[in-house]
Amino acid sequence: MQLDIFSDVICPWCYIGKRRLERALAERPQPDLALRWRAFQLNPDMPAAGMERLAYLTAKFGHARAEQIYTTIRQVGELEGIPFRFDRIERTPNTVDAHRLIRLAGMVGLQDQMVEQLFQAYFVDGRNLSDRQALADVAGAAGVDRSEASEYLASTANVAEVRAESDFAYKAGITGVPCFIANGQYAISGAQEPEGLFPLFDLARQREPAASLG
Repeated sequence: MQLDIFSDVICPWCYIGKRRLERALAERPQPDLALRWRAFQLNPDMPAAGMERLAYLTAKFGHARAEQIYTTIRQVGELEGIPFRFDRIERTPNTVDAHRLIRLAGMVGLQDQMVEQLFQAYFVDGRNLSDRQALADVAGAAGVDRSEASEYLASTANVAEVRAESDFAYKAGITGVPCFIANGQYAISGAQEPEGLFPLFDLARQREPAASLG
C-alpha cells in the first residue's frame, strides 16, 4: 500500500497527525506499506526569510484567537506525548527549504526521520527553519550527512519540484492538512484518531492501486 501524506512542517496538527498515524500502524500494521511525505505550503507567499511570529499570528488569527487555538493544541499534544513550546518560536518560516530536506532524506530512506526532526526542531526547540545552518543541523540529527545537506540547501535543487508539489495539492482540492491519500484513490484530511484511519487502510487493501500521484 502506498500512503502519501501532504503536510507542512509548521502545521501543529500535522505533528499530531503523525503521532496518531504511528499509533494506527502499531494497532493495525500494514505489510509492505510505502509511506511518502509530500510538500504542502500553508503560506506559499511567505518571504524567504520568514516573518516575526507575533506579526504573523496577529495578521492571520488575531492575538487572542491564536492563544485560544494554541491552548487547545497544547492539550491535545500532551495526550500524544508532544510538548509543544509555542513560546520558543520567534519566526514563522518559509518552508520550501524544509520540504527540500524531506526530499533529500527520501533519497536515502530517511524521510520519516527528517519529518520527525523538523517537527521537533520547530515546535519543541523553537529553531528557525528559515535558517539554513539550523536546517543542516536538523538534517544531521535525522541521519543525513550535514555537509551534504548544507551544500544541497545552498543550491536550487528541488526548489521547483517542491513548489510544484504544493501547487498540485491546492489544485487537487486539498485545503487542509495533514491529508492522507492511500493508493492514489482514497483520501482523508485532518489529524485523525487511529480508528479514523482504519477504513482508509481497508479500502486501499480492497482495490488495486491507481496511477501514482507522481
